[in-house]
Amino acid sequence: MKVLLFGATGMVGQSVLRECLLDPQVTSITAVGRSVTGQQHPKLHDIKHGELLDLSAIEERVQGFDACFFCLGVSSAGMSEAKYRELTYDLTLSIARTLARLNPRMTFIYVSGSGTDSTERGRSMWARVKGKTENDLLKLPFQAAYMFRPGAILPKNGVRSKTKLYQAIYDVMRPFYPLLERGFKNGITTSEKLGRAMINIVRQGYHTPFIESSDINKLGS
Repeated sequence: MKVLLFGATGMVGQSVLRECLLDPQVTSITAVGRSVTGQQHPKLHDIKHGELLDLSAIEERVQGFDACFFCLGVSSAGMSEAKYRELTYDLTLSIARTLARLNPRMTFIYVSGSGTDSTERGRSMWARVKGKTENDLLKLPFQAAYMFRPGAILPKNGVRSKTKLYQAIYDVMRPFYPLLERGFKNGITTSEKLGRAMINIVRQGYHTPFIESSDINKLGS
């Protein structure tokens, strides 16, 4: 399996990258981003590309892939809807349209979030934008596409949040991870299960394109 990864330096991207590097059936991982991962591995290839809205300069390097794990994302806190839409919908669809044209046999996985609004008409701005992003991704001519909607993600195996406050909270909560995992199976997953679920869904498919935390835990176990 040849994997294309966007957002490899974020917490979700780190999770996926780790599991891809460990999986013997994943033969190569190409990480595309504004910065490189900083990791060295025989299967890992970095593409540093500053203008993600336009992949024309690197099109030859982003074709021939079996899967794309799209883990880019920003918080909507303090952001206007227009700006959030630009960084969420516009960026994602621009990249996805290019990849669908170059890789018609690709499985595309988009990391959205629990509470995403598929109607696009709800009161929550971020949920509307994510909902439209999901809906329009599912219209593209990929071989398959899945919208991952994790709730809380517990980082493990050295995966860390880039936001210092969030990481501090994770550090405090770490002793309670086993209790949280057992008590909130439908709302909480782990970084390891998230990465495993993405790889496994490319291999075996799934009965719905909308993958909630409970599905992630099932697929990633």
